Amino acid sequence: MKFSLWRDFGALNSKPVFDAFEAGVKSLGHTAVKNSHDADVHVIWSVLWHGRMQQNQKIWHSAKAANKPVIVLEVGGIKRGTTWKVGLNGINRDAYFGPVGNSSDRSVLLGLQITPQKADGEFILIAGQHERSLQWQGQPRMSKWFLKTYDEIRKYTDRTIVFRPHPRCRLEHIERGLRHVYRQEPRKLSGTYDDYDMKFDNIWATVNWSSNPGIHSILQGVPAFVGPSSLAYDVANTDLADIENPVMPDRQQWLNDYAWTEFTLKEIASALPLSRIINRLTHD
Repeated sequence: MKFSLWRDFGALNSKPVFDAFEAGVKSLGHTAVKNSHDADVHVIWSVLWHGRMQQNQKIWHSAKAANKPVIVLEVGGIKRGTTWKVGLNGINRDAYFGPVGNSSDRSVLLGLQITPQKADGEFILIAGQHERSLQWQGQPRMSKWFLKTYDEIRKYTDRTIVFRPHPRCRLEHIERGLRHVYRQEPRKLSGTYDDYDMKFDNIWATVNWSSNPGIHSILQGVPAFVGPSSLAYDVANTDLADIENPVMPDRQQWLNDYAWTEFTLKEIASALPLSRIINRLTHD
């Protein structure tokens, strides 16, 4: 198979990931080309149709129209800057990462742990996302979603709400005039490319559509309310009517499978993630 790596439209930190993926492609005996529409599989960086990645939207739609698979490389959330997502035909729960029902071996290898579940927090955290990303498809503007979510929560609880905007979709001052709502500003971690702090101290539940805060909340033992595209969906809540009585299911099998959604550069170069999805490339 011929893989087209659209390197020109990757983020500044994408080069070593593309390099590793190309090595993996070649190790399996396939061909890698750069920025070519003449390929069997297209490989892009992220589905954030903005800035350097804006042109990926055309590639995505062109590939879909031609019924060609698209592999999406992007920043991971397990060990940001160390592990990277390699998903087929989407991101988050909409992507295919390989077989599920995995053992705990990999979660142990990555040092992934789940904190005991809590039911003693005080605040509700609403975590926003970047509205220009494909992972926000089908949703209203972020400002409208936040206000609608606030109104829905207020039907069932008077708990204080903490609003945390996405670092690049800030919704300045949207919380003003709302009852018992405070803002949590994301703080960039020193020495990182694009990593920000994420705290769940004294949080009763997290509300997030499909991005990392929902996953991290579950890992930290805090119930999450998410949409169907979230990787946390299988162990989270979906109905805000349950905000005062959220379900907290067993998370071990979910953790085992989540550990197989991200890979180190060495693993990508060895074709580990590609080997897990290769059958879908040849049979879909």
